[in-house]
Amino acid sequence: MQTNLASWARETDLGQDADEILRRCVHCGFCLATCPTYQLLGDERDSPRGRIYLMKQVLEGIEPTTATQTHLDRCLTCRNCETTCPSGVQYGALVDIGRKIVDEKVERPLTQRLSRAALRGLLNSPLFGPALKLGRVLRPMLPEVLRNKVPQARPAGALPSGKSHARQVLMPLGCVQPAMMPSIDAATVRVLDAVGIGARMVAGAGCCGAINFHLDAQDAALDQMRANIDAWLPLLDSGEAEHIVMNASGCGAMVKEYAHHLRHDPDYVVKALRVADKTCDVAEILAPHAAQLKAMLADLPQRAAFHPPCTLQHWQGLRGASERLLADLGFDLQPFSESHLCCGSAGTYNMLQPEIATRLRDRKLANIGKTQPDLIAAGNLGCMTQIGSGTDTPIVHTVELLDWATGGPKPKALERG
Repeated sequence: MQTNLASWARETDLGQDADEILRRCVHCGFCLATCPTYQLLGDERDSPRGRIYLMKQVLEGIEPTTATQTHLDRCLTCRNCETTCPSGVQYGALVDIGRKIVDEKVERPLTQRLSRAALRGLLNSPLFGPALKLGRVLRPMLPEVLRNKVPQARPAGALPSGKSHARQVLMPLGCVQPAMMPSIDAATVRVLDAVGIGARMVAGAGCCGAINFHLDAQDAALDQMRANIDAWLPLLDSGEAEHIVMNASGCGAMVKEYAHHLRHDPDYVVKALRVADKTCDVAEILAPHAAQLKAMLADLPQRAAFHPPCTLQHWQGLRGASERLLADLGFDLQPFSESHLCCGSAGTYNMLQPEIATRLRDRKLANIGKTQPDLIAAGNLGCMTQIGSGTDTPIVHTVELLDWATGGPKPKALERG
């Protein structure tokens, strides 16, 4: 694609980065067939190719409008388009740049500014836990749109004690997962312990930065990334920990791209590369121990469907990793159509774009439902909450399922089944 960037764009790092990405696009349109929003809305401006044209216009000097901003907002950033692009266009990186530039030029309506600020503030706040507890008390009285965002409590259960393992890994403290579903972290600790790996959380580390980054606060997100690097890297460099283990694929995807986000920070880019190199999804860590886990398995559910989060299959390129692990352990996985399409969660997208998100969720559930699974497994809290809001079929995290199958407590979501 030929470009003629405006002088203000040519003279900035972001403009130069965008120009390099834009020049790769050959207008082929393969991305249209795999874009969830284009599949639903049929408007090319809500496709990767259409959004690329909009961003190109802005970088070439055409003033963006609220319509430009709306079409960029509607992108789920699922990156399904990247997996089908023959030219290797880094669309996710481009849309991050485009959104930042457009948001600087187009002031959002007050309601949008307030809702985004409220989400950033609450989800990154220690008050999120108490607020969630109150929401659970009031859940029966909440309107459906809010009730669906408040999942039932899942107790953590007892953690292993008295064991010391030679192999140690780090687990992020995270932001919302410890309060929403502490069972996920606890199950991860128990399963890792069962295969001889100790897990520890590090003070000073917190949210991966994704919430701020995707809600118009990229500078605040970069500060969170630096804080995490400062907390984790000394333990990795000293050999006290082998890896950072991620059980939330959205967080894992963000941390693996720290070096990209800090590419213009000479003090942190090399550090970020070392952290990203040591970051693994929990399925990657457990895969070599499949035989060991299989020897511990009790009864397994007859039919299970695995939903691959976009941040696992498209961002991290780990499509099939969790599925292979579960299949190796003997789970009867049921394949379903359109597993490559987003469920509509996409971080805070389901709260900011509820109509599109709900349609995507229902489309996902219709495809899963055809296989009549006993349960649905996933590797990301957001997907679990989104999909679970529209079905009575139990949905659990992969490690919750493995924990239960190897003798741990039965996940709360399965107790009714």
